[in-house]
Formats: sequence, C-alpha cells, structure tokens
Amino acid sequence: MKKLMLVGRVAAGKTSLTQALRGEVIHYQKTQSIHHGATLIDTPGEYIETRQLGGALALYAYEADIVGLVLSADEPYSPFSPNITGLVNREVIGIVSGIDKPRARPDRVEKWLRLSGCKRIFFVSAVTGEGIPELIAYLDQ
Repeated sequence: MKKLMLVGRVAAGKTSLTQALRGEVIHYQKTQSIHHGATLIDTPGEYIETRQLGGALALYAYEADIVGLVLSADEPYSPFSPNITGLVNREVIGIVSGIDKPRARPDRVEKWLRLSGCKRIFFVSAVTGEGIPELIAYLDQ
C-alpha cells in the first residue's frame, strides 16, 4: 500500500479516516502531533490553519507517496489556496469526508478541491464505511 499523508483543518475527519482505513473502531482522538504509521501519516489540523507551521507539511510530504487534502462535506469554506498542490512533488488527491452528515454538500467541497489542484477526488464516510474500499484499492495500486 502506498503511504498516504492526510492534511486538513481541525475536525475535517483525518483521524477518523485513519482509523477507518486501518479497520479500527472509530473513536474521537485529538491529533496533537504528526503521527507516522507504516502506510499513513496523520497531521494535526493546526498545521494547515497556522501559517508558520504550513511549511512543515511540505517537508513531511516527502515521506509520503500521496498527499490527501481532506475537507469535510459540511465545511463552510476551504483553507486550501488555488493550485496549492504545486507545493509538493507528490501526487495530491482530494478526500471529501463525512458525506453522511446531514448538512453535507459534497458537490461544493469537490469544486474547492479541484480548484486546489486535485484531479482525483474520493468521497468517504468513516462512520458508514462508504468510499473506504475504493480509497484502499487506489492506495494498493
């Protein structure tokens, strides 16, 4: 499996997605630091929300095969600048999380991720498991 680094705001669903990809029971766990696993790198949301820490994400991306920009389907805005994917020389995919949420707007979030430069978008729910097998299959290629 290719190593995936997850990047997104606080509460975007990165850690829940990490747990779902590992087949674990979903439970809330605040990510306080960058967590390295054999196939996943989970990053704290503060890294994307704090300008001074943003550069660290570009450096950590070199330890991954693929970078996943994660946005919750009910996000009110995107923290990702247009064409931000050009900052790393890795493949960058978009991941729309929480597609099962009552106020989900996956179509709007997909547009934001495409504007950021993501050509491949996955729609997932860590709670229901929807989209998780497709993302795993893509990482296994």
